[in-house]
Amino acid sequence: MFNNTNEILWKRIAIIAGIFSLVICILLIANYIQINKADPVNMSVIKTLTDRLYQNPNDNQLREEIRVLDLLSRKAYFTDKWQIRTGGYLVLAGISIVIIALQIIILGRKRNPGLTDEVQENITLSQKKARRWIIIGGASILVSGIVFAYFSQNDLKYKFSGSVNNLIINQKDSSGNNNQQTPVNTNADTINAEASEQPSIMAKKDSIVESNGLNNNDNYPNFRGPGGNGKATQKNIPLSWNGQSGHNILWKTEIPLSGYNSPVIWGNKIFLTGANNSKREIYCIDKNSGKILWTNSLEKIAGSPVQAPKVSAETGLAAPTAATDGTGVFAIFANGDITGVDMMGKTLWAENLGDPQNHYGHSSSLMIYKNMVIVQFDQRNSPKLIALSVKTGKTVWSTNRPVKLSWSSPIIVNTGKRTEIILDSEPYVASYNPDNGAELWKIDCISGEVGPSLTYANGIVFSVNDYSKLSAIQLGNQPKIIWENTDFLSDIPSPVATEKYLFLVTSFGTVVCYDAINGTKYWQKEFSNSIYSSPVIADNRVYLLDRTGIMHIFKADKEYVSLGEPVLGEKSACTPAFSNGRIYLRGDKNLFCIGK
Repeated sequence: MFNNTNEILWKRIAIIAGIFSLVICILLIANYIQINKADPVNMSVIKTLTDRLYQNPNDNQLREEIRVLDLLSRKAYFTDKWQIRTGGYLVLAGISIVIIALQIIILGRKRNPGLTDEVQENITLSQKKARRWIIIGGASILVSGIVFAYFSQNDLKYKFSGSVNNLIINQKDSSGNNNQQTPVNTNADTINAEASEQPSIMAKKDSIVESNGLNNNDNYPNFRGPGGNGKATQKNIPLSWNGQSGHNILWKTEIPLSGYNSPVIWGNKIFLTGANNSKREIYCIDKNSGKILWTNSLEKIAGSPVQAPKVSAETGLAAPTAATDGTGVFAIFANGDITGVDMMGKTLWAENLGDPQNHYGHSSSLMIYKNMVIVQFDQRNSPKLIALSVKTGKTVWSTNRPVKLSWSSPIIVNTGKRTEIILDSEPYVASYNPDNGAELWKIDCISGEVGPSLTYANGIVFSVNDYSKLSAIQLGNQPKIIWENTDFLSDIPSPVATEKYLFLVTSFGTVVCYDAINGTKYWQKEFSNSIYSSPVIADNRVYLLDRTGIMHIFKADKEYVSLGEPVLGEKSACTPAFSNGRIYLRGDKNLFCIGK
């Protein structure tokens, strides 16, 4: 029986819940004001210290101070993010309790038989007005809290996304450690159970797309090799060279226009692209001599912007790596121009996909699948995945994607059951059928301005982005996340994996080795220079180029073992290509051929 005691109890519950919700909303509003007015991780301090480090590169104490501040910035970011999310949930819970308590009080009251109908009607009317104002007030508190939480979250991304890593921090070279750390959401039993559903995932052909001869040992058809996974099949690759003395440098050729794209190779031909504000060019270079065989210039393309877009210096106007299938070479540039050129340099087709609306510049590299050019076109207006005919450039299929900006590149994997194109852009890692563009699956697990591409090995896809998280996704009938980590995150270099190990590289020079199955950290290594290039595994070795041109070569194993640190003698931000026992590496000015 509902009585006065019960009513008093529920009134107190409603009052306490209301005060609690109000306090949380005030804290969310205060947090929003703090994010806009304060510098919670001292970005200006880090910038000042970094400028000092440029002037005193041997100041190891200063390097360590910057490193500590970088770690604190990440902790501050994730703490604020957790507080905003938790605060929103608490406000929602508090308001819900208020509404429930008031509803119980109203339903529990009975009409008083001692009152006239007129008086009773006035009381009922007053109660309705009170309820209306309570609902309006509660809704206002709830909406205010959610709105300020939303804007706080966006401002947090804007202030922190990539801001520390873009300072290009030099790190002190120190020995690795074997401190093991188990991440969240590890479920090895589930992994082993699902492995039985995918009998061919353990095969050595894992992740290599066997179409159009793309797995030929001499061919390196796209960014990070066959499938785009950062694994090369070549053997007998050099461990030592020197660009200044010429040791193991077979040739070097100056490239006319700059570009951060990597070489692609078919047969005896290498392809690169370059661009400036007025020119966009494709170069064909003889693989054995380094001679430029031909240059193709893009001119008078319908719809091409009159002026070159404004792009970041780290991206440039020719960041995407081209792709080739042996019948032609296909290239895309920062203004949306895309073209197909035959192996002799004759233009097959050219068109403009629209000026990519992003503030760094388009950098997603192309892929070839069967007779189609695959284009990840995740820009601000109408992000999409496109397949163009290699012969005509006409659209074979186009799939709209409900995602935000991305600078990563697609990968193509053969799981043993089917071939999939897999991409990452906030908020999804998503898979598509390469024959028709139909979405196969997607998982909400990534945020921010995504730069690193995915990698794949042993039935697991790995995604990462700075100020987001590292996620391992087990493929199968229902793909799912099997482990995650937020300790080390990358904003530029893409990870690479074997059946046993995942190697993650940050742009400020830290390399981390994880157990690919359960996420246990085996070791970390800090190099002295920043790294933009993505690691490549060849002959069970990891080849990792830093920004100064030093190639760090180490075993692809659970213990860090250095195999060499040869010097190119020229700065580079590009990922190497491998063919027939040689390394082809683009520096800021020259293309190098490295071999015995």
